[in-house]
Amino acid sequence: MSVRANVRELWRKVSSIHAGDGEAAVLPRQTQILPMVLNPYHAGQALLPKPTPENLRRFAETPVVRRAINLIKDRVAAMQWQVRVRAHCAVLDDAAERMAALRWSLEEPNESDSLRTLLEQVLEDMLVGGFGAVEMELTGIAERPVALWPVDGATIRINPKWNGGNEVPRYAQANLLQSPDKAVPLDDDQLMYIRMNPRTHTPFGLGPLEVAFETVNSLLSAQRFAGKLASNAVVQYALWLNEATPAEHERLIRWWQDEVEGTGRVPVLSSEQKPEVLRFGSGTDADLRMEWQTFLIRMVANAFSLPPMLLGLENDVNRASSSEFGDEAFRGAIVPVARLLEQHISRDVFGKRLGWREFEFRFTELESRDEATELQIQMELLKAGVLSVTEVRALRGLGAVQPDVAVNQEIGENE
Repeated sequence: MSVRANVRELWRKVSSIHAGDGEAAVLPRQTQILPMVLNPYHAGQALLPKPTPENLRRFAETPVVRRAINLIKDRVAAMQWQVRVRAHCAVLDDAAERMAALRWSLEEPNESDSLRTLLEQVLEDMLVGGFGAVEMELTGIAERPVALWPVDGATIRINPKWNGGNEVPRYAQANLLQSPDKAVPLDDDQLMYIRMNPRTHTPFGLGPLEVAFETVNSLLSAQRFAGKLASNAVVQYALWLNEATPAEHERLIRWWQDEVEGTGRVPVLSSEQKPEVLRFGSGTDADLRMEWQTFLIRMVANAFSLPPMLLGLENDVNRASSSEFGDEAFRGAIVPVARLLEQHISRDVFGKRLGWREFEFRFTELESRDEATELQIQMELLKAGVLSVTEVRALRGLGAVQPDVAVNQEIGENE
């Protein structure tokens, strides 16, 4: 078998999910996995769907930006979650079976990903370029009705003339060098496209790293300059002799290298004129532009809606303010991203692709960061009769109480 045939067979296996014994066949994935890997060349700026996606991804690998991205991405991806019936919808007879199928589809979205790895890839694209994307395909299996694949959002083109429905594809995936006729068309119910900071003058979103693009570029330049300056072994001063002959000059150099340099001895000079020291730089932190770098790190933190403390700047932080900064980061940076993901999964996966609009996806850790506070609030609502035991268990991601357990609780209360 030739190399071309081997590669074709490998991609065929990767881009499709094979049904097991007794299961219906699954529609193959249409979008490409890691399409940038297949590009041997890099196109110019005029062909890019969004400005400098390669530079954005490269900047996302620098320490300060990586810290900001991980603070949001890891916190959201590690949250507990649940699938539940919407508050305004009546409970269906088969609600339990459908919720179990939805949870199974999310826990194992495809052959290689879990929900956490899927969300991490989508959140990375959202924070870097504002273009998180997930392909959704029906499987035909009742226990796992939908399959999800992460898609490189930088390769997604948006049809600005789309006005609803599936008569005209809303999206298309194309590499930088692909012609429009070779792009993969995707209907509105086939792709979940998440935009951060949506605007009316462009169909694309705006990621936090795009906002901090120039700031990160300046920070890298300042750090590069400081690194070269700090690692430079050249002494920052020189000794000037006013009237010295070339022979005296050479003799002084040999004497300094043989008798003074590296010995720790006190040099003693005797000459008609006092030598003058010429200093080239002060040799302090001011030469390294530390204050400028601190300012740039603060600007990066502002772009990600994070307190500068979380990016390593702890000059103005004490025990009282650190707790406030942590709450500010949770409310200003983590909660909005998590809510955006909730709405897209509920609307696109459950509603558009499956048509099950009675269900919604929810993270269970967004109401309160303090577990003790959340537990106290739920206990007070339970005692006041505002919530039932079943509703409290649903809020905590637990199943309904079994009948025998409820009877035993009632007997214990009567006794």
